[in-house]
Amino acid sequence: MRALIAMSGGVDSSTAAFLLQQEGCDCEGVNLTLYRNTDIGLACHKSCCTQRDADDAADAAFRLGMPFETLDCRGLFRETVMADFVRSYEAGRTPNPCIECNRRIKFDFLLDYALQNGFDVLATGHYVRIGFDETAGRFQMRRALDESKDQSYVLSMLTQEQLKHLRFPLGERRKSEIRALAASLGLVTANKPDSQDICFVPDGDYGAFLERYRGRAYPAGSFLDECGKVVGRHRGAVRYTLGQRRGLNLPMGERIYVVSKDMAANTVTVGPESSLYSSTLTAGRMNWLSIPEPTAPIRVAASCRYRQKPQPATAEALPGGGLRLRFDAPQRAVTPGQTVVLYDGDLVLGGGIIRNTEK
Repeated sequence: MRALIAMSGGVDSSTAAFLLQQEGCDCEGVNLTLYRNTDIGLACHKSCCTQRDADDAADAAFRLGMPFETLDCRGLFRETVMADFVRSYEAGRTPNPCIECNRRIKFDFLLDYALQNGFDVLATGHYVRIGFDETAGRFQMRRALDESKDQSYVLSMLTQEQLKHLRFPLGERRKSEIRALAASLGLVTANKPDSQDICFVPDGDYGAFLERYRGRAYPAGSFLDECGKVVGRHRGAVRYTLGQRRGLNLPMGERIYVVSKDMAANTVTVGPESSLYSSTLTAGRMNWLSIPEPTAPIRVAASCRYRQKPQPATAEALPGGGLRLRFDAPQRAVTPGQTVVLYDGDLVLGGGIIRNTEK
């Protein structure tokens, strides 16, 4: 079996390549150049997708005796992932670009590339488990054995056709085991820290990135209290996210948070933490993964952001790929633009993009 290994230059993808070799696969490595800070005039520190990452991936492939190549995907990445990120922020949503990158780049573009070039499967270093249920006749995704590294949340938009050609050899292993194995192989990635930041916002300043991308500043506007009274001035509504407390600089005598935004009016409404809680959400672009779309409400556990412990809820499929989800207990800062992922135990039922919430 020919396997193309997506090698980011980290320890996980490097070790995944070795594990597939041990299974007898004929492996080749590929590194995707998605973004360079210098593309928009920033220094290269504190970012993934650097030349060092590409070099580390190449070194790992060399040590494993694998052919290796690099694909420049910066144009596609900018036109899809970065553009979607900017549009979403400007519309008042808070997107997760890693999910969009997985969907549009790694498992659309790269999987197509693999199949068109004679590979049987595409493998990555993600921590998730995939199996085929003979009774249901479907591929199913389950959370990783190492729950602290589970990445099922960011892979919830994968399709049945894609799962047919994907391999995730780390799903049944713990991260400590992967690092030890990489060290025993002499891989330069063995002790390399995991990447944490969004690659194209390495300093965490989303507002500054948006202004660099657009080439213009966003106008200042009014902070409002929940009665609509002006209580201060903000530096552009795109700079604020639901639930944000730091950086507001509003002396209101109590802790206050961003509770909503009106992008058309360029206003940001602030209020107490109690105003952040909601019990119901609706979502769109719902992808039912391990099960068919249900015809009646079902009980689930749901995560509304990465690393959130799944919370008990009732899910109802809506016409046109929609979802209504009612939590047993109100949830804090459920944010439009983020992904909601549904679980049944460790089984990943599917995921969708949050549209709005109800108190």
